[in-house]
Amino acid sequence: MEKAAKIYVAGHHGMVGSAIIRKLESEGFNNIVTRTSKELDLRDQLATEAFLKDEKPAYVFLAAAKVGGILANSTYGAGFLYENLQIQNNVIHGSYLIGVKKLMFLGSSCIYPKMAPQPLKEEYLLTGHLEPTNEPYAIAKIAGIKMCEAYRAQYGCNFISVMPTNLYGPNDNYDLQSSHVFPAMIRKFHEAKETGDTTVHLWGTGKPMREFLHADDLADACFYLMQNYAGETLVNIGTGVDVTIKELAETIQETIQFQGKIHWNTDKPDGTPRKLMDVSKLHSLGWKHSIDLKEGIKMVYENFKNNAVRKM
Repeated sequence: MEKAAKIYVAGHHGMVGSAIIRKLESEGFNNIVTRTSKELDLRDQLATEAFLKDEKPAYVFLAAAKVGGILANSTYGAGFLYENLQIQNNVIHGSYLIGVKKLMFLGSSCIYPKMAPQPLKEEYLLTGHLEPTNEPYAIAKIAGIKMCEAYRAQYGCNFISVMPTNLYGPNDNYDLQSSHVFPAMIRKFHEAKETGDTTVHLWGTGKPMREFLHADDLADACFYLMQNYAGETLVNIGTGVDVTIKELAETIQETIQFQGKIHWNTDKPDGTPRKLMDVSKLHSLGWKHSIDLKEGIKMVYENFKNNAVRKM
């Protein structure tokens, strides 16, 4: 990417988009275009195409999406499918129409089959059934991957796809009705400590294993791949290291210094038993994460206390 080139970051207010902007600015890229959802509804095809035609960005990071955890996905499946398809269809097709030099589509590790072998290799896509609790979101993301591949094959577009593992970081969603496991735990343990509660209630058994990547590491990987990768197939972005949900909870509990107990509500679903990314392709391309989980939890909790708490 050229320093003076115009770059559009879709979803700049979210955890991923804001991290990408921080990375771009730190590297001296200042010609960045953004729009809030109030200023531009990416579900609106005509509005999205008009915006892209007017701004003519050379590069696009497509990080805008409707996201949520197990509860939100299970409750609002139609919205997750419809809205994400609309957003990515409009941005990808609109980018093709104006001749964007390069587009990066950000997906999710939930695209892989529920019972796929571990760790998850890129070639496992579409080899089995998806996890039912996030199937609508996963189907939308799979469609985005295939759309990028099809536009590359038919029109020669330099559109690439990356699949981040489970993410955490500044500007995460701490709403307990729609958040993922990591921010939900941060909020629950913090509030229990503040209110003097003796027990924190968590979903499932604590046995599933998950991999977690700090959003700043993701942004660094996206920046690196935008400049160094132009392949047809998707690239996993992760750490290659996972922990049980129970281990995550205990580490967060220790970081927040909550002295009470954890109660596991085993009537609630666990989700996929394990989701560990195979990052050998990413490593072979020359990138590796730098923020370990314990350090990242401390960073996020400080950010949560200084920023997120005031917004609740």
